[in-house]
Amino acid sequence: MKRFKGFGDADGKFFKALARNQNRDWFLAHKEEFELGWNQPMKDLLADLREAIDRSYAHCDLDEPKVFRIFRDVRFSKDKSPYKTFVAGCIPTKRSAKVTETPVAIYMHFGTENVVASGLYRMDAPVVARYRAAVADAARGKEVVKILAKLEQAGFSAGSLHDDVLKKVPKGFDPSHPRAALLKRKSLGVSFPPLPKGRLASSELLPWLVDHSKKVAPLVEWLVFATA
Repeated sequence: MKRFKGFGDADGKFFKALARNQNRDWFLAHKEEFELGWNQPMKDLLADLREAIDRSYAHCDLDEPKVFRIFRDVRFSKDKSPYKTFVAGCIPTKRSAKVTETPVAIYMHFGTENVVASGLYRMDAPVVARYRAAVADAARGKEVVKILAKLEQAGFSAGSLHDDVLKKVPKGFDPSHPRAALLKRKSLGVSFPPLPKGRLASSELLPWLVDHSKKVAPLVEWLVFATA
């Protein structure tokens, strides 16, 4: 049974107002608007989406969806604004006891900006070592290149999910390696095509996400086995 009916509005007006009113009193006065218009719909959306794409993950298991807290971690930030200006959630893949990081089938946040992506973000040293070995392997490396090319043709933007990219090919690999660009990365994933206008406040957001999430499943599964 589909639970998701749409978010509070199509333009993230609540979060634009929150950006101008970064204080506890304002947030508490509008907390119900956040809960009913954004937080609960994100829970519903993730639950529906997980059910719809589960069969696309024939070789690995999806974990329980996660909705992130609205509160910012300001301990090490110069910006002490207490609240995020978006609602965020993800559907991770299940990880084994020895793996500290796991690819996500989908991460999304909606508010003052809209982001939808899939992949593996900021690998630590053991994970990135396994990832590079897979990229360097002739068969597995060519496979991920083919997957990424197909996704780019479908309108996805492939690459690193943050700016931490090495300037040179890491030590131990040929600088002229045909997949040098992939070897330099410490994250790998794809950003979804731009969200269609007006879709955020509509139940039609769900089928759009389902369609695109199924397309990225081969990349996510490749990352699961490459980094396990």
